[in-house]
Amino acid sequence: MNDVGELKHFAQTHARAQRIAHCERILAGISTDEDGRPGSWGTEWTRHGDALRERGRLLAALRHYNMARFPYVDGPARALAHRRSLESFAGWAAGRSLERLEVALPGGRVACWASGLSAERPRPLVLLCGGIVSGKEQWAPALGALDRFGMAGVVLELPGVGENPLRFDGDSWQLLPRIIDAVADRAEVDTVYTVTLSFSGQLALRAAAEDKRIRGVVTAGAPVKAFFTDADWLARLPRITADTLAHLTGARVDELPELLAPWALEPALIADLDIPIAYSASRRDEIIPAADVRLLRDHARRLRLVEHDDVHGAPRHVAETRLWALLSVLRMHGVRGPRTAALGAVLRLLSARGQNRSHDSHGPR
Repeated sequence: MNDVGELKHFAQTHARAQRIAHCERILAGISTDEDGRPGSWGTEWTRHGDALRERGRLLAALRHYNMARFPYVDGPARALAHRRSLESFAGWAAGRSLERLEVALPGGRVACWASGLSAERPRPLVLLCGGIVSGKEQWAPALGALDRFGMAGVVLELPGVGENPLRFDGDSWQLLPRIIDAVADRAEVDTVYTVTLSFSGQLALRAAAEDKRIRGVVTAGAPVKAFFTDADWLARLPRITADTLAHLTGARVDELPELLAPWALEPALIADLDIPIAYSASRRDEIIPAADVRLLRDHARRLRLVEHDDVHGAPRHVAETRLWALLSVLRMHGVRGPRTAALGAVLRLLSARGQNRSHDSHGPR
């Protein structure tokens, strides 16, 4: 069982990211993580999701089911919540310009959601992926915004998350080029951008070093090097983070330092990336060490860095981060016009209110 206090603490970030307004009321009714018991984590979140689903509020229901399966499926209650999250999203997506995409890869079939794919009119491609605890359905509604700006999009999950049956390991970066290959006949795959958050950001940076079709990386709170090599930092990780990494990799928590060390991205690899990188950092991040942000600042050729006075995931800046990610992709692709200007004005207003720092880096220092 997970520690209920820690679950509640990290739930605040993920609930805010999904715009769940009454999180505190639900958390007040949770007293245990014992599977299936009244007042337990999975049972209470699922109960609220069921009530929303019965009223036809499928997207809101999905968000509650996502919280019920947080941080990962470890028993019947969370497995039920995951099934209902998939059903709710499929119901919401019906009739919209979204398609379910399944890609056969070594190790299993990886399910994704996509929009804007067309053999007749291929568009530039954006890959979207969350971190180690968020399913693709959480991010798939963002595909609509990409479609409106004339871009195709594919939302996927990290290995071991949701409907991705692959093992999370040092070669997981290869997932991104394989997804690109899978849609090469229906997208303009020589122009690919990624919005890859948290741990998927590391995969994108590694993949970009090998696959020149990736023309830009947008990420937030991504580990780079120190996270993987600093054993003392790993020892101080929140238990939920360590347990989730162990679950996805199939390792024990005490094996993580040795397992993760080879995943580190060296400064030379970062310096060789001649692509724009947009990185959102949290100055009080309890998961990603500040040394990783410094490495990017010192070695990335074309870095646009925004810093929030917040914890991992910047839960107090959710709307701002979503808008920043979209605008970052559009700017990388050179999209200009009244709509992007208006979005930029809104972002500047939100940034001023949040008193964020942003700056550009144009080469190693």
